Amino acid sequence: MRRRDVRGARLALLVAWILVLALLGTLVATQLKVGTDLRSFMPAPTTPDQKLLMEQVGEGPGSRLLLVAIDGGDDTAKAALSRGLALALRKDPAFTQVVNGDFDLGMLDSALLPYRYLLSPTLDTGSLDEGYLADELQQRLDDLGSPAATLLKGLLPRDPTLETLKLAERWTPVRSPEVRDGVWFSSRGEALLLAQTRGAGFDPGAQEDAIGRLRAAFAALPGSAAAHLTISGPGYFTVVVNAQTRDQADWIGRISTIGFIVLMLVAYRSVRSLLLGALPVATGALAGIALLTVCFAEVHGITLAFGFTLLGVAQEYPIRLLSHRREGESAVASVRGLWPLLLTAIASACIAYLAFYASGVGGLQQLAVFTIAGLLAAGFSTRYALPYLLPEHARDVARMPGLAAFRGWLDALPRPRWLPVPIAAAVVAMIAFAPGPFWQNDLSALTPLPRDLLMTDARLRGELGAPDVRYLLIVQAKTADGVLAASAKLEPRLRGQVAAKALDGFELPSIYLPDLATQRARQAKLPDRATLDASLTKALDGMPFRKDLFAPFVDDVETARSAPLLTPEVFARSPLGQRLAAMLLPRGDHWVGLSTLSGVHDAAAVAAAVAAADPGARLLDLKEASESLVAAYRTRILHAVLAAAALLFLTITLALRSIRRAWHVLAPMTLATFLVLAVERMAGIPISLFHLVALILAAGLGLHYALFFERDTGDPAEQRRTLHATVVCVIAALLVFGMLAWSSIPVLRAIGLTVALGVAFHFCLSILMAPHAAQDRVR
Repeated sequence: MRRRDVRGARLALLVAWILVLALLGTLVATQLKVGTDLRSFMPAPTTPDQKLLMEQVGEGPGSRLLLVAIDGGDDTAKAALSRGLALALRKDPAFTQVVNGDFDLGMLDSALLPYRYLLSPTLDTGSLDEGYLADELQQRLDDLGSPAATLLKGLLPRDPTLETLKLAERWTPVRSPEVRDGVWFSSRGEALLLAQTRGAGFDPGAQEDAIGRLRAAFAALPGSAAAHLTISGPGYFTVVVNAQTRDQADWIGRISTIGFIVLMLVAYRSVRSLLLGALPVATGALAGIALLTVCFAEVHGITLAFGFTLLGVAQEYPIRLLSHRREGESAVASVRGLWPLLLTAIASACIAYLAFYASGVGGLQQLAVFTIAGLLAAGFSTRYALPYLLPEHARDVARMPGLAAFRGWLDALPRPRWLPVPIAAAVVAMIAFAPGPFWQNDLSALTPLPRDLLMTDARLRGELGAPDVRYLLIVQAKTADGVLAASAKLEPRLRGQVAAKALDGFELPSIYLPDLATQRARQAKLPDRATLDASLTKALDGMPFRKDLFAPFVDDVETARSAPLLTPEVFARSPLGQRLAAMLLPRGDHWVGLSTLSGVHDAAAVAAAVAAADPGARLLDLKEASESLVAAYRTRILHAVLAAAALLFLTITLALRSIRRAWHVLAPMTLATFLVLAVERMAGIPISLFHLVALILAAGLGLHYALFFERDTGDPAEQRRTLHATVVCVIAALLVFGMLAWSSIPVLRAIGLTVALGVAFHFCLSILMAPHAAQDRVR
C-alpha cells in the first residue's frame, strides 16, 4: 500500500510538472515575438558618428540596395526581362526605388510634374524664350525620326523640352553602365538593375521577404526560365548569413542531441533516467523564454539560439544528481548532500552571466535574463522536483569498470604547488610573441561569405556605380533647407573630384530637391502665360507642330509660376521621396544630410575638398567608426567581466569559508581562461567579442569542475562518482562545442573552438590543482 502511495505521488508530481511546462509553453507560443534586427547585438552607440553608423548599417540607402544581374539569352530578351522586373518591383510596396537605365515617367507623380523646371538646373543658365524653345522643338522633330519616337509621342505635348528626361538623367547614378535596348548592361552582357528595399538592411526577415518577392516577380515573367538571376548587396548577404547559420546550427544541434542521448544511455543505462533528467533542462529553457516575453516586447532570434547553447551548463545539474547517487540511498538524500555545492555552482554561473547584462547591449541583456532565469529554474527543479521522481534504487556508478583505475591514475599525477607559475609564464610568452593583432575590431571579418559572392558584389558594384558602403558625406544645418543649400555648394567640388578620379560618383540631397532659394530663383525666371505663348508661336514658325498640341506644356509652366515651393514633406509624395527622406534626418535642434559616394579612390583628397567647400561638412569613414565602437564596447565588457570576477571570488570564498579552498577553485578557472586566449593567439586568431562571450561560458563550465574536484569527502567511492559526473559533463560539452569548432560560420567556429579548448583546459587544470584525494580502492 505504501509503495502504491509513493507511485501515486510520483505520478501526480510528474503530471503537475508537465502541466507547468505546458502552461509555460502556451505562454511562450502566444506571447513570444521574435525579432531579427541584428543591431540588437551591436554595441550601444555613444558618439554622434557611432549613432550615424548604427542607423546607416540598418536604415541607410547603401545597406538597403540590392544589385541584380540577368543573364541568359540574347540582349533583347534580357532587356525585356529587366523592364518587366523593374515594372513589377515599382508596384511592390517592399521596394522604394528601382532603376535599370530605362526611362520611368513615374519618378515624379503627375501632380508634381509642373515642378520639373524648379527641380532642373536648366533655368540657372537659360530661359524659356523663343530661341531656346525653337532649338528644343527642332531637336524633337529630329527625335521623332529615331527609334525613341514611341516614347516621345506621349511625352512631347506636356514636355517638349524633355525636362523630365533631364531630371531622370540627373537622378541616375553618375557612373552608369552601358545602355542597350533602353536598359543597363554590364561588360559581360548581363542586364543590370538596382532595387532599394523599404525594409532595413540589417533585418534578415524584411530582406528575405523582399528578395523572395523579387525572385517571384522574375519567375512570373515570360522567358525567365531560360535566364539566370544574380542578386547581391548587404541585404542579400544578411539573408545568406542568416540561412547558413540556421542550417549549420540545425544539423549540429541534431547530431549533438543524438550524441548526448547515446552518452547518457551509456553513462546511466536507463531510458527513464534520460527522460527524467531532461525535465530540469526543459524547465530552464521554457522559464527563461517565458521571462523574456514578460520583460521584453520582442525577443531576438539570436538570443534564443545562443541562449539554448549557454543553457547547456544546466544539463550538469541532473547529471551531478544521477552520478552521485549511492547504492541504497534515495535521490532525495543524495541531493541534500550535493545541494550546498550545487547551489554555489548555480550562483557562480549566474554571476558570470551578469557580465552580459552589464554590457548595455539589448541582445546580450536578453541573453543574460534568459540564461540566468534558465539556470535558476533548472537548478531548483533539480533540487526540489527531480529527486522525487527518480526510482528508489539506482546503480552506483562508482562500481563502473575502469573508473577506479582512471581515478587512481589521476590521483598519482604530481600536483606541485609551483604549477601555476610555469603555466602563467607560458601564457605571457605566447601572448607576447603571438602573430597578428590581439583584438579583432573589424566586424566584416566575421562575415561567413564565400569569396566568389564578395567578388561578384565588387564587380556589380563597380559596373553599376553603386554607393560605397564604407564612406558617408555628412552635412549639418539648423533646418532641412539649410542642409539642401549646403549640399548644393558641395556639388561642384565633388564633380571636380570625379574629374580628378578621386572618386567615381556621388549622390547629394540637393540633386533630388534644390533648396528654397534656388527654387525661388528658377520660379522667377518662368515666363507668364502671354509671354510664353508668344515665344512658342514664334518658335513654331515653319515647323509641322500644331500650337494647341503644347497646351499642357503652357499650363504646367503657368502652374509652376504660382505654385508653392517644394519642401521635403511635399516631395515625399513622389517615388523618390523615400530616397530623399533617407538622406535628410532630424537630430534634436538641427538636421543632418547624408550623401553617399561610390568608388572612393582617394579619401583624403575628397575629405579636403569637402572641408574647403563647407567647414561644417565632413567625410565619415564607417569602418573607422565601427572599429571605435567595437573597441569601446569591448572595454565595457572587460570592465563587467572584472566586476563579475571580483564578485565571484567573494561568493566562492564565502561559500567555501576558506581562501585556500577558493584558490583551488578560482585559480584553475583563471589560468585555463588565459591559456585559451594564449593558444588562440598563437594560432594567429584575433580575439573578437564572440570569443569573450565564449570565454565566459567556458569559465562557467570550468567552475563546476573545480568546485567538485576540490571537494574531498574522504570517501574514494564518492571521488569516483565526482569523476564520473565530470567526465560525462566534459564529453557532453566537447560533443556540442567541438562540432561548432568545425563550422564554416566564423561566429559559430569562434564560440565552439573557445569553449572546447576551455573545457579541456579547465578539466585538466582542475584536476592538477585540486588537493590529493584519499587513496582510492574499490570497496
